[in-house]
Amino acid sequence: MFQAQILRQFARTAQAQAPRAAIRTRQPVLSSVRPFSHTPARLDKPEDHDAASTSGQPGQSGDHEGQFARTEESIVVEYPEEDALPRSLPVQGRGAFHFKRTLATFSMEGKVGVVTGGARGLGLVMAQALVTSGADVAIVDMNRDEAQRSAAELIETFKLENPNSDKVPKVTAHFCDVSSPTSVNQSVADILKEHGKIDNLVTSAGFTENYNAIDYPHDRMQKLWGVNVDGTYLYAVAVAKHLMERQVPGSIVMIGSMSGSIVNVPQPQAPYNAAKAAVRHLAASLAVEWASAGIRVNCISPGYMLTALTKKILDDNPELQKKWTSLIPVGKMGRPEDLMGAVVFLSSDASSYVTGADLRVDGAYTCT
Repeated sequence: MFQAQILRQFARTAQAQAPRAAIRTRQPVLSSVRPFSHTPARLDKPEDHDAASTSGQPGQSGDHEGQFARTEESIVVEYPEEDALPRSLPVQGRGAFHFKRTLATFSMEGKVGVVTGGARGLGLVMAQALVTSGADVAIVDMNRDEAQRSAAELIETFKLENPNSDKVPKVTAHFCDVSSPTSVNQSVADILKEHGKIDNLVTSAGFTENYNAIDYPHDRMQKLWGVNVDGTYLYAVAVAKHLMERQVPGSIVMIGSMSGSIVNVPQPQAPYNAAKAAVRHLAASLAVEWASAGIRVNCISPGYMLTALTKKILDDNPELQKKWTSLIPVGKMGRPEDLMGAVVFLSSDASSYVTGADLRVDGAYTCT
């Protein structure tokens, strides 16, 4: 009897609790969470920002659409013929004797450097940087007379800024068509006859033209690639062979461009951009291939530099300067001398563990 009472009490308790349990299961899990509110969009009136998306028609949000990110076919800048290229002069006041403390590994004393395209522009300034840092330099250029004048001016500038120096660097001039294997080999032989060795190479020979791709003359495109790409490759290989035969380390610095990483606007220059992209990847590829021989290969990619030729281009196209500087985060074009430190760093032992790198000197243009 006692067991029966216990069973009946248990049953009543279960029946009494069942409804309460059912009620609890119907409560929200998180009753304190407020539901999202939603206001239905009006379908009869599109939002203003829709016009600036892919749901709008081209130009629907205004004439400004893409205006700072497009090429303009009206801009055509032909590279001047050799006799029309403006002259370049050595930088003044950058090579005087000084007592400032610096790393000894930046010194180029006892080295022989070769700079292709060194008669003017960026090449001349970089040749001067090597001379100032203690190297003997061979200037290689298509224009032998201009190369000889530039070599003499570099020596004269060094003497003026270092009147008490006990050693005057040796700077020589050599003709070469860098797009020709025969001419490259001959110029290397001439340099070795004058200097006895080569330790460093800077491949600055190159040029650009602004044509839209549809109208670019094929013969000029072949010339552009021949100088910028073939010339860089041929001279690098010739110098690397010499270094391997001597079984000594060396440094090769290829001059690319930020155009090898981005597309310049507003001027159209697809073949040039592609050529400089080739130079950048060539440097990386050869850095890996020649690493075991102790030959470092790096690339410098300048941004807009105010050379004598650039000044001439801007004189002919005054609106370009505003468009270019509006796209540079620092708001200014560089000067050729802004490359002096970069080329000395990559050429000297200060960068002994740097190879395959692309050093962009562009005022942060390629960061945006």
